[in-house]
Amino acid sequence: MDYAKIPEGSVIERVLGALKARNIHTIVVETKEEALEEIKKLIPKGAQVMNGSSMTLNEIGFVDYLKTGEHGWDNVHKEIVNEKDLAKQARLRKESVLADYFLGSVHAITEAGQILIASASGSQIPSCAFTSDNVIWVASANKIVSDREAAFKRIEDYVFPLENKRMQGVGYPGSAIGRVLVLEREIMPNRHLTMILVKEKLGF
Repeated sequence: MDYAKIPEGSVIERVLGALKARNIHTIVVETKEEALEEIKKLIPKGAQVMNGSSMTLNEIGFVDYLKTGEHGWDNVHKEIVNEKDLAKQARLRKESVLADYFLGSVHAITEAGQILIASASGSQIPSCAFTSDNVIWVASANKIVSDREAAFKRIEDYVFPLENKRMQGVGYPGSAIGRVLVLEREIMPNRHLTMILVKEKLGF
């Protein structure tokens, strides 16, 4: 299975319809540069912004852009990093799930529109599942798979080995699949989920 391959246009169109039916708004772009521009349009000045750990967000330039402070957003992640008292920092991390906007990526999207997100600690799952009113995911179209079974297989056979190796490369013992969120649909009227689907390989 070539997990890095971008699917045909007909497959992407089918996924767009499936995501819409599950109350997930989707924006399709060709490049990572366009993906970043779409994020800039979606988040108003003054909004609280929290982001999860994501290779994709790094690759599109979002993390560097967030650090510049040129956006006019309240960078919640920066506040956490700058807090040196470990107890206070832990409290800020828990409170960050209430940020107006949460940004991250996903690890698999089924052709039926289900979204799967794997996590070692589960830190990004509350925001994606419930607490943030606005969630923006950026994902390469290569994360599209046929069904739920294929989605779990993608996580276990492709995503985890790459993330485990990455973590070992930066000095940690490795990673783990601690939790997997399967998002079937959004039913809460106050929540807005947006998927920015990019037609080039990004992340895992």
